[in-house]
Amino acid sequence: LIWYKTMKRKLDHGPDGRPFPSGKKHCKGNGYLSPSSLVQATPTTFGDLRLANGHSAQRRRVTSGPPPSGLQDWLHTFQAWSGPERLLALDELIDRCETSQVKHVMQVIEPQFQRDFISLLPKELALYVLTFLAPRDLLQAAQTCRYWRILAEDNLLWREKCREEGTSPTLTEARTPTTQPRCALSPWKSVYIRQHRIETNWRKGDAREPMVLKGHDDHVITCLQFSGDLIVSGSDDNTLKVWSAITGKCLRTLNGHTGGVWCSQMTVATVISGSTDRTLRVWDAESGECVHTLYGHTSTVRCMHLHGNRMRQMLWRPVLRVVSGSRDTTLRVWDVSTGRCEHVLTGHVAAVRCVQFDGRRVVSGGYDYMVKVWDPETEVCLHTLQGHTNRVYSLQFDGVFVVSGSLDTSIRVWDAETGGCIHTLTGHQSLTSGMELRDNVLVSGNADSTVRVWDVRTGQCLHTLQGPNKHQSAVTCLQFCRGLVLSSSDDGTVKLWDLRTGAWLRDVVALQSRGSGGVVWRIRASDTRLVCAAGSRNGTEETKLLVLDFDLEDKKKETE
Repeated sequence: LIWYKTMKRKLDHGPDGRPFPSGKKHCKGNGYLSPSSLVQATPTTFGDLRLANGHSAQRRRVTSGPPPSGLQDWLHTFQAWSGPERLLALDELIDRCETSQVKHVMQVIEPQFQRDFISLLPKELALYVLTFLAPRDLLQAAQTCRYWRILAEDNLLWREKCREEGTSPTLTEARTPTTQPRCALSPWKSVYIRQHRIETNWRKGDAREPMVLKGHDDHVITCLQFSGDLIVSGSDDNTLKVWSAITGKCLRTLNGHTGGVWCSQMTVATVISGSTDRTLRVWDAESGECVHTLYGHTSTVRCMHLHGNRMRQMLWRPVLRVVSGSRDTTLRVWDVSTGRCEHVLTGHVAAVRCVQFDGRRVVSGGYDYMVKVWDPETEVCLHTLQGHTNRVYSLQFDGVFVVSGSLDTSIRVWDAETGGCIHTLTGHQSLTSGMELRDNVLVSGNADSTVRVWDVRTGQCLHTLQGPNKHQSAVTCLQFCRGLVLSSSDDGTVKLWDLRTGAWLRDVVALQSRGSGGVVWRIRASDTRLVCAAGSRNGTEETKLLVLDFDLEDKKKETE
């Protein structure tokens, strides 16, 4: 409170108690200590303090008339008293003063106890003190005076604030110079403000309508990928379409499959698709060229997973490898750059429905109720994870834990090295159709319309994302984003949840036909954009992509 009153008075008044002229704020002046005054002796009386603060010994006088008789005798008597006696006398004196007289005393005394302690400190110590302020407080402190503003704009100070928030600049931000001439923002402060704006836009939304991308006629969009400014949608109309996330235009249609496209993967501009025509195709999304057609499966390619961090022996170049699973019960490992099938993994006795690949191990789940862990180099099945009593529809694998979701309503957590079942997670009432695993936190979406958050180390259910704002139909897709969880549903909505608290934040998307046939099939998100594939199975909603941009301020400036 004292600090606040001091700072407010610094903004509004000078050392003599009178307001500064409008539009002027002084950081230093006659009412403040200068660095040179620090070497003087410690003041013992108020008069000494005034001298230390740079004031003359002759303070402002009251010009109402000559001094009262006996004043000097009274002052000598006061000086002869001890400290406690002086305090008692002052208390009695103040009680007998009128309000205007007390105000006069305050105007004389208050300015002398105001200290711009930040300006008195060496810059390094001043910055250290400011590191204890929250970013919002730093912004307010910058309005105090010119010197405080210079300190509050310090680039290393804002770098520390970004580090505390877990924020790092993108490559574009890191290379963008600050061009504003006066009081320009530090690069790290610009990063912090931009990331704060994006976070606020995610959580609170914006009145702008999403960009609508129409295509695939009335067919179902079965898979969706998003990389940089390119969006790729696959459909049961046998095609994939490449869209610009900036303009919303369909850049090209990838034709070649003779059956519906059921799965896809993407890295930068390379797209791999799997189809009911039993093939995989490798595409260049920028040119639209089909680079390779991968033959080998004898039935529908139902799932795939791409990994690009594996290095060939003796060659320092990344090798893209994709593992595909098929209704023919096999998995195949492909070199994307050459189109060659490197390995075939056999062992399932029913269709392979889901697959994960971390570059070292392959994990697959099938309609034979089994989960298998493979060494793709030797084509050996290391573990067969048995326990589910119905089809396995979803998998997550982080190199340590294997997590499988099944039509038997349970989720099982397995040790990838030993093959042992660590936990059986119960609570869902139907098929677990999708899961996301990150930093030992698992989020599962279920046909029972709920989303649950689990700790895979303990098996504890941390949150059930439900309540009055829960989904009204089966959850179709999930994704982590910025400490948040996005979930889409057959009820035609995309909901945003706080991962830490489990609280519903808002409906990011709500189709006009929600509740009467409108469906959000797939979602994909980056830090700044959300892409949704939506439509219906009864004609109430046309097939389309919705693109929401949460980096709104930057786009507005670009337009202007």
